[in-house]
Amino acid sequence: MCGVIGLIGTSEASREAFLALTTLQHRGQDAAGILTFDDDGFHRVKNIGLVESVFNRENMASLTGSMAIGHARYSTIGKGEVFDVQPFLLSYPFGLGMVHNGNIVNVDTLAQELRTRAKRHLLTHSDTEVVLNLFADGLAHASNGFEAPDGSITHDRFFEVLCQSLSDLFARVNGSYSIVTLVAEQGIVAFRDPNGLRPLVMGSKVGTLPTGRAHVFASESVALPFLGYSPDRDVKPGEVIFIDRTGKVHSRVLEPVRPHRPCMFEWVYFASPESVLDRVPVYGARLQLGKSLAKRVKIEMDAGRLEADVIVPVPETSRIAAIAMAEELGIPYREVLIKNRYIKRTFILDSNEKRQKAVNLKLSPVRSEIEGKKVLLVDDSIVRGTTSKKIIELVRQAGATQVHFVSTCPPIRHACFYGIDFPSADELIAAGRDAHQIETALGADRVIYLDIEGLRAALRAAAPESGMTLPCMACLDGKYPTDVAAAGGRFAAVRKSDRKGSV
Repeated sequence: MCGVIGLIGTSEASREAFLALTTLQHRGQDAAGILTFDDDGFHRVKNIGLVESVFNRENMASLTGSMAIGHARYSTIGKGEVFDVQPFLLSYPFGLGMVHNGNIVNVDTLAQELRTRAKRHLLTHSDTEVVLNLFADGLAHASNGFEAPDGSITHDRFFEVLCQSLSDLFARVNGSYSIVTLVAEQGIVAFRDPNGLRPLVMGSKVGTLPTGRAHVFASESVALPFLGYSPDRDVKPGEVIFIDRTGKVHSRVLEPVRPHRPCMFEWVYFASPESVLDRVPVYGARLQLGKSLAKRVKIEMDAGRLEADVIVPVPETSRIAAIAMAEELGIPYREVLIKNRYIKRTFILDSNEKRQKAVNLKLSPVRSEIEGKKVLLVDDSIVRGTTSKKIIELVRQAGATQVHFVSTCPPIRHACFYGIDFPSADELIAAGRDAHQIETALGADRVIYLDIEGLRAALRAAAPESGMTLPCMACLDGKYPTDVAAAGGRFAAVRKSDRKGSV
């Protein structure tokens, strides 16, 4: 899971890319990079760290040009070395820079094909480099016959080359990918995997292109209004959009037959509440998740199996749902877990030990509002359970007489191979456990999950006109939208290798 941005037709492309990445920082806190292009060629700055620490006045001044792409990295595979930081860059053909949000399931097979068939030597551990080389190889072959005698190619012909190359890429690449590519002398290309697993939105405003417009692609709509762009629409699953340097927008859906399967975890946890993804507002979805969960809690309360004096959100993603639950149940809402805003999201940290230490630094309970109370803790999800268990301990130590834990996400029992950082079911607390066993493992008086149908209903209710019917819920029900038969062993092996010697 990462944040991507692409811009064309603005005199402040690098500055806008920097600001956009700042608004997308929640999508990736490991590393950041920006690539620009002008008549002097490509200019790139990338490094490990948060956006504000990677870029400064001096290196931003080097990022000249009216086209830019940027990336905020959240690493699910790899040890976080600088050479894995995006954007990636290739000189041939045309000159290509790429940023990618997602995970490629069959990356090992594709990498081997590139080495043996295309004689391309890969320099990093990143699946993005594999996709970039596959894309470049396809462009090189497809452009034969389209170029003029002097080697030039018109924008219209280049779009046909793009479509040929990406048709092959879509057929061969298995996984999730929302990608923005900067092509020297041509423009900006954006495309999304045929299942639309990862979000990608486009927008526009007055700009410097011959059409008088500027265009942007971003992982989330939250980045657009901050920069003065109006959202135009979501990039469709299996669609390629090319905005050339004259400002003409070329678009084509190359793979229209697969069902749209956007990841439900975007609305549950990952996306910013200000964003609208695939026409479903994140804030509205989380309100509906809270209302749906309140119905399940009320059944338990009416049956005398649960009592609560206060509803307490686990900061910060669950706040919206907790407010909705408090309104539905008529129970006071209290924010009594005070967050240290300088600590990373513990879900993203790469070991249980790090997560446990981070919770102690991240949250401080307000004892005066907890002592002697029956507390209903609301969280967006329970993944490994490490953080949840520690929070329950903190609340008990603050004097709560009972601690109930409820989740707006149903039990996560299966691995995710599409960009969320739980590629092994062995790490998941709900895998192989029933409700009572989960309660015992967490140390909670009661644990209540929203069910799968309640999740679907909440997403539909948030935007009935969106047509949202079948989000990807493979981590809940094991029904993967692509073939992942060979993925488990590969991800587990890489994960084990990544963690050797980790602190």
